[in-house]
Formats: sequence, C-alpha cells, structure tokens
Amino acid sequence: MIGTLRAEDHLGGGMSTGPTHAISGLAAWAGVTALASGHAIGQLTPQAWVVGAALSSGAALLPDIDHPSSTVARTFGPFSQAVSGVVNTVSGWTYRATKTRRDPKRDGGHRGLTHTVLFALVAGLVTTAIVQAGNRYALPVLMFVFCGLAVRGLMNEWSPKRDALAITVTSGVLTLACLRWVVEAPENAAAAGIAVIIGCVAHYLGDAITEQGCPMLWPIPIRGKTWFPVAPPKPMRMRTGGAVELSLVLPGLTLLALFLSAAALQRTGAAPWLGLDLLGWLPGAEASS
Repeated sequence: MIGTLRAEDHLGGGMSTGPTHAISGLAAWAGVTALASGHAIGQLTPQAWVVGAALSSGAALLPDIDHPSSTVARTFGPFSQAVSGVVNTVSGWTYRATKTRRDPKRDGGHRGLTHTVLFALVAGLVTTAIVQAGNRYALPVLMFVFCGLAVRGLMNEWSPKRDALAITVTSGVLTLACLRWVVEAPENAAAAGIAVIIGCVAHYLGDAITEQGCPMLWPIPIRGKTWFPVAPPKPMRMRTGGAVELSLVLPGLTLLALFLSAAALQRTGAAPWLGLDLLGWLPGAEASS
C-alpha cells in the first residue's frame, strides 16, 4: 500500500541543497557556453556571459520556491515565503488533479509543478520577454531576484542575520552591473532566457540523482505515472545533504564550475593574454575565430 508523503519528506535534510544547486547552475551555464563556440550562445561578450552566469546560478534555486523551508523561500523574507506558500498550494493542487492511480499520495507540493521541464521553459520565456521589453520596473526586479538567489546560493556560508549587509551589498552591486549590461545589449534577451532554463534543468538533474528522483517530464505518462520520478538505479542515488553530496558532489562541482567558467570567459575574449585554450584538447572544441 502506498503511504502518504509529506513535502518535507521530499526535501531531504541538510543545508547543502542551496549551494549544490547554485554551483550546478553555474557549472552547467559555463559548460554550455564553453562548448558551444560554434553557436550564438557560445559567442557572448564577457559582460553577457556574467549576466547569464548570475541568471543560471539563481535559477538553479528557483524550482524549490515550492517548499517554504528552502533557501529561495527564505531569501527575500516574508515576501518570498508568502510566494512559496502560494506556489506550494498550487503545485499540490496540480499534482492531485493530474496524478494517476499509480502516482503516490502527497500532502505538499514540493518536487511538483516547478520541478518540470515545462516550468523551466515558461520561466525562460518570461525572462526573455522581460529583457526584450526592458520595462523599468519588471527588469530590475527580475535581475535582483536572480542575482539575490545566486549570491545566497553561492555564498551559503554567509549568515542571513550576521552577514545581512554583505549579502545585500553584493546582491545590489551584482544586480546593478547585470542590469546595465542587459540594458546595453537587449539582443542578448534570448541568451538570458536560455540561462534560466539551463539553471532550472541543472536543478532537476541534481534532484534526479537523490533518493526521491525528479518528475521533470510531467505530464508525459511513464509506466502509468504522470509524475514519474526520473532517477538512475537506486544504488547510484544519494541522500540530500548526505556525506556523498557534501564530500564528493559539491567539491567536485565547485572545481568543475571554476574550470569551465575560466574556459568560457577565456573564449569570450576576457583573457587574451593567457595564450592558452583551456578546452583546446577536446575534439571539435576549437575556439571560434
């Protein structure tokens, strides 16, 4: 008999979820842009690349807005917690309205609607539309939200209370810089949307290798389940916040993100003095002229 699962059961333990997701978003963005030198997304200016890095790192935390205890829900105080509560309710309702008899019963809405590729596509399209429109109200809010999430995720050692000033100042400076670069180059609106999609998908892939999996392919029915938890075989999964994540996954992702970011920035022309293509050893990975 299938028992009732609470949202808390799907979140897992540990505060490492925030930084792991954020660094995975950065690594994914850096990897895509570094290896796509033959496409527009791989031919960005250094400024546009940094904007995308902030958007992707922040977006990698966004799907967890459906859980009131997540990093994203606590980043902007009562406002983000209120939004999280609404999203959790809507996500839970959507789950119950679209699940099949094979899907488990659930009380909460965590790892539901916001953990689907459909949500990532919508988030990316909305981001592109806002950047293209250049609305003087919506655009600053968009950039502040994603930059704030990126800082909270990547700088997880900073305490929201003790380091509130540092978090606010860093988020503000990053927001102003990204906002200026976005306004100066609205033609990069599509890249901004792609960055958000990449960040969300990186989140889903990270959740997919945990014990609960991730229903990212909803509403496509798989094995009779519309909320089929995409995941590798059980022996290959890890516990959220467990020793594998803390000791192996997070440090490994951090090193990978640093290397790929350096390679991607180098290919944007940010370090012409280096005189070395960090990815030149890969077949077909020659930098574009």
